[in-house]
Amino acid sequence: MKLHPFVVDVSGLRFSNAFNPYTDRCPIHDRIDAPIRRAKVLSAMVRRAAEVPIDAIWVGRDLGYRGGRRTGMALTDDVHMGRHAKRWNLEVERPTLGVVVAERTAAVIWSILDQVDARVFLWNVFPLHPHEVGEPFTNRQHNSLERAAGEAILAMLVGLLRPRRILAIGNDAANAAKRITDSVPVVCVRHPSYGGQAQFLRQMIELYEIAPRTRSLF
Repeated sequence: MKLHPFVVDVSGLRFSNAFNPYTDRCPIHDRIDAPIRRAKVLSAMVRRAAEVPIDAIWVGRDLGYRGGRRTGMALTDDVHMGRHAKRWNLEVERPTLGVVVAERTAAVIWSILDQVDARVFLWNVFPLHPHEVGEPFTNRQHNSLERAAGEAILAMLVGLLRPRRILAIGNDAANAAKRITDSVPVVCVRHPSYGGQAQFLRQMIELYEIAPRTRSLF
């Protein structure tokens, strides 16, 4: 399958101390063909998301080493990647080997997303996994050069998918989204990490008018 041009652009991003899951292979956890597997799945998702305008792009900050680094899917860990693919009528196999790895942020995101029927596309300001020097299984915040590249890619995605709104998860994502568009509404919600889970859930319940049973989550 020929990769979507958007995925080709994302695959071409190269930065020091940043893992690109669509071209890089982890020698410890990845299958031999992991990068192309991740790139093909992302390409299929983009093609399907572009067919009909979507409700929102949910935007986080960076890929994490327990989540998107492994799956190639924003805000999604091994536990939830099958459900992510199913939302786009796709079937996937894990590109990694060994035990299934869970990520706390992904679990909170998906506790809400599993109850949302609207068409939602998940993304990050910086669509790679930034890590500390010599420590690939750590997370760091992207720097200004990485942010600029990520914002250019995000602007491309917004133009491609034509979302009704952008849902920014955390202030970093909100600031980036507001810089790249003045025509698409940006809604900011609290990031669920660092004590923000309860507020994030309350905000999402209100935004998507989710049934009160979700309140048992917090």
